Amino acid sequence: MVSDEILRTHLQELRRGTVVVASLVALRRPNYGYALLQRLSDHGFPVDANTLYPLLRRLEEQGLLTSEWNTEESRPRKFYRTSEEGAAVLGRLLDDLATVQTSLDGLIEGADR
Repeated sequence: MVSDEILRTHLQELRRGTVVVASLVALRRPNYGYALLQRLSDHGFPVDANTLYPLLRRLEEQGLLTSEWNTEESRPRKFYRTSEEGAAVLGRLLDDLATVQTSLDGLIEGADR
């Protein structure tokens, strides 16, 4: 039987790339970091804050997200949104993800190429 630690490691690796896609999808509507953490978790993408916030900064540096501060509330919050370039990259990533899923389905079903 496979140990829980081995399984946990492989699940973490599998989800690491999908969290970028999930974040770009979720941030098509503007949201702040903590709410994004909650939304991702609610949809089966549990992410630690120490992982998400550096990811958001990296995606913003790459031009895939934009951000702005909302100072109208008692506590200022930084809102993120998928940029136009981020939406284009997201489209390509979703296409590739669909191709990977099709390939996996073929392997699972035993189809020859």
